[in-house]
Amino acid sequence: MTFRNRWARVAVLVISFLIPHSSFLEINAQRYVGGDISVLLKYEQQNATYLDKDGAAIADVLEFLKQQGWNTMRVRLFVDPSNDPDKCVVQDLEYVKTLGKRIKDAGLLFMLDFHYSDTWADPGHQTIPDSWKIWSWTPDVTVYNYTKETLEALVAAGATPDLIQTGNEISFGMLWGFTQDGKYEDWEEWGGHLEATADWKDYTDKHWDNFSKMLKAAGKACREVCPEARIIIHTEQCANNPTLDVAFFRHIQQYEIDYDIIGVSYYPYYKGPLSNLDRGLTQLEENFPDKQIQLVETGYPSKWEVGGSSYDYTKTYPYTHEGQRQYTADLIAMLQKHPQVNGLSWWYAEANAKGCTGDLATGWYNASLFDNETGRALPALYELKAFADDLSAIVPFLNDRVGERADWYTLQGLRLPSAPSRPGLYLNAGRKVLLR
Repeated sequence: MTFRNRWARVAVLVISFLIPHSSFLEINAQRYVGGDISVLLKYEQQNATYLDKDGAAIADVLEFLKQQGWNTMRVRLFVDPSNDPDKCVVQDLEYVKTLGKRIKDAGLLFMLDFHYSDTWADPGHQTIPDSWKIWSWTPDVTVYNYTKETLEALVAAGATPDLIQTGNEISFGMLWGFTQDGKYEDWEEWGGHLEATADWKDYTDKHWDNFSKMLKAAGKACREVCPEARIIIHTEQCANNPTLDVAFFRHIQQYEIDYDIIGVSYYPYYKGPLSNLDRGLTQLEENFPDKQIQLVETGYPSKWEVGGSSYDYTKTYPYTHEGQRQYTADLIAMLQKHPQVNGLSWWYAEANAKGCTGDLATGWYNASLFDNETGRALPALYELKAFADDLSAIVPFLNDRVGERADWYTLQGLRLPSAPSRPGLYLNAGRKVLLR
């Protein structure tokens, strides 16, 4: 059915008042900006010294970040990290309940990052929790029960998530190690592992059935317990292999997996220059115009390179405080060219060895937003607020006039490629339009 015929067949209500610019901006200016602060409680326990750029003591890190224009805090969650020696793998449910409640009490948005593992989940590791390694197991049922029970506990604790990642960097699946019938085998039998073709441009169909069941189960639990939360599916191939990332989300679409936001990671020292991310975002926008996109992980060093770096960007952005700030400014300027991108989160933003006497005193990660040697907030931290302040994504709409050919927008300010075909409330030519 064409859209023109649809107008003749459905009830259409045009709210008769023009939207005042102030009201429109209030609806559409929402940008999510902040960082992953998953280790903050442990830094506080070790008496890390947090100072602002002028050297004044910060009494409350969350309140300070809020004052700098941040509005969203990301926290990862492991199933049972107790046996992992990694000093940053401590985020069990009790830990996340405590930090999540602080985030909410501070009037900030809470992004929950399910790892579905006892330890780091990423493109090379999606290890099944030890307690899930049993000989009779139904992956989607276990994922559903765990997700639902976890969210119920967070809600009861006053830590209701506003955004939920169902998996962390899952370009190649998650919960590797289960066979088709759900039995646990060794890692060669990848029950949830997705295989790419030889040229890395697409996926084979092997294991997509199992993987899709897991994601559907996770999403179902999210909708039931936290119906207002937005679901993020998070991959990390956008900058270095955008065609594979597009292929991933095409499969997500084909399997009719429910989600709201495409989440991506980008670290220039691994993924190459900003132009790579720019190209990848363009491909995602062209192929999935109805989805918003968030950069849920990024970072850049302020003094020396991150271990394992494979791309040298220092001619453009030296490993200095100013180089890190300039990277942040240029990143934001590039993101502002992408109307579907509405989120930016700095990974491990809170890392700060100053004052620590325990296992965090080494200051190994030098791409955080606090100086490990002085404890002072770095210039890049203050730069991030420019992303939340930007309104350029909605300027085209403000220029539309009633009676002229105008683009269609969602209430979140997302421009649609054509007139909408689904029922809902939209913006067109300065008016709200309800399609039934």
